[in-house]
Amino acid sequence: MGHWWVRNIVEPGKLPLLLALAAFVLTFVVTRVITRLIRAGKGPFGNVKAGGLHIHHVVPGVLLTVVGGFGAVASDRHGAGGTVSAVLFGMGAGLVLDEFALILHLDDVYWTEEGRKSVEVVVLTAALVGLLLAGFSPFGVNDLSQEELQSRGDVLATIAGNFLLSLIALAKGKARTAVVGAIVSPVALVGAIRLARPGSPWARRFYGRRPRARAKAALRAYRHDRRWAGPSRAVQDWIGGRPDPRPARLPGRK
Repeated sequence: MGHWWVRNIVEPGKLPLLLALAAFVLTFVVTRVITRLIRAGKGPFGNVKAGGLHIHHVVPGVLLTVVGGFGAVASDRHGAGGTVSAVLFGMGAGLVLDEFALILHLDDVYWTEEGRKSVEVVVLTAALVGLLLAGFSPFGVNDLSQEELQSRGDVLATIAGNFLLSLIALAKGKARTAVVGAIVSPVALVGAIRLARPGSPWARRFYGRRPRARAKAALRAYRHDRRWAGPSRAVQDWIGGRPDPRPARLPGRK
């Protein structure tokens, strides 16, 4: 275990990535704690305003990401500059992705159902970076032997094959499976083999004249969502806070 930790985590080449991940997670956690205190009206914190304009924390996040990114490119990877840049980049990324839903919708949806997307993206990003730290390589390259790695054809074929599997999983409406599958190839294979979700591009293209496939896909999606939607929402509420309840609307009104 100790040898694995030294080889995959604390070796000099991966230290900046480890620091960036730590800064990313810590910044997200601290930001969520502060925003929840502001929402509850507790503590000394408050929204940042300038001339009546609410300054969202995505703004300093973008600045930190730009500074950290360019600093990492310009500095020595193993020097102090690379370390500082990695921390700044992780902090900036944490602030930006905490308001991912705001960027996606171009609206202040932080405490709405749509705002859950920010928590999903943060968790998924942290998981992917963790997999990279653990020694996984994109598109299954880590599964190749030393002899296969020396063959450019084997490497390109592996990358192309796993990229295709991830693309099929994405077309089947399984975005999270496709993203994780880009790092862990068996996940992409499972996503590519299983039935597509109803309404996905794959389902519209290939299930149009296959009523049994459509019905089976709909039943499977229903069972999956019924089993996992509740626990997933509970975890998201625990991490990011429960969204505001939707206001009641009269029938027929939007």
